Amino acid sequence: MRASLIRLLVILSVAGGLGTSNLSGAYADTKCQQTDRSTGECLVRVEVPDSTSDPGAQSNGGAKDTGAGAACYWDPSKQGLSEPPAGPVPCSSYTGYWSNAYNCYISAAKPTPPAGDPSWQGHKPSDGAVYQCYQPQTDIDIYIWAADAPPGSWTGPSPRDVAEAAVKKMGLTAIDIGIAPEPGPDSVGIVGMPVWLWAKDPNPHTYGPATASATAGGITVTATARVREVTWDLGDGTQVVCRGAGTPYQPSFGNKQSPDCGHVYDKSSAHQPGGRYTVTATSDWVITWQGAGQTGTIPLNGLTRSVRITVGEAQVLVQ
Repeated sequence: MRASLIRLLVILSVAGGLGTSNLSGAYADTKCQQTDRSTGECLVRVEVPDSTSDPGAQSNGGAKDTGAGAACYWDPSKQGLSEPPAGPVPCSSYTGYWSNAYNCYISAAKPTPPAGDPSWQGHKPSDGAVYQCYQPQTDIDIYIWAADAPPGSWTGPSPRDVAEAAVKKMGLTAIDIGIAPEPGPDSVGIVGMPVWLWAKDPNPHTYGPATASATAGGITVTATARVREVTWDLGDGTQVVCRGAGTPYQPSFGNKQSPDCGHVYDKSSAHQPGGRYTVTATSDWVITWQGAGQTGTIPLNGLTRSVRITVGEAQVLVQ
């Protein structure tokens, strides 16, 4: 930022024609403090910032999708145990197919127990069948009766599927845009002056963290969602990536640049559709999940919101 103060003759070149009222640079509702009596033009005394760079951290690449996870898993807590630790297991083995519901490998009992055997649990052979339930983690081998064959867990949802069901409960949306100069017909930014960008009033639905759980197919997963970064498309061919929510602008900041998320326009919006720049914020969420003795990550992109702002030209007369 230049240390010297210069005199600005502000001439707004916007779709509505020339004007000098309700000017704003990086700050909203700037008032004209001195008017040239001979021309009626507004004279604004400011400190001109260095426009060679924009605040805003650069992206280091998006969150990595860790995949679906294993649908078949061992859960010692179902039996009040803590060991061996929960985790994925092969969905089939020489002892049968894995059932999350029974926490063991299932196979038809061979030979079939005779009618009246305790393994029938009081049922007749025509009522169902007896199955072997083998748990290699504890070396428990028991017989169970079931009217229908217990479903194999490989046919059920993956932990990722259940995590996505949890995410749907969160009601995630794009951020509410905070920007100075403000959108609207009575607010005009100035070429060369800082623009501030931030997530307005962030909450669990717009910025996180948001947490929810879901259960399906014998799997319970808890997911937590947070915004990793926001990509701002400024409408002039520039994109700024900010890794935080940004700093809300306060009038006391004057014409300072945002410390973490901002932009400086070098052209007016006069030649844009409607004489305004369209500013779009795209949220890049990352969801971490855990369940079925596993953890994973899901990236969620594409939640956007837009506003339109006016930026006017400023002719600089250095004294």
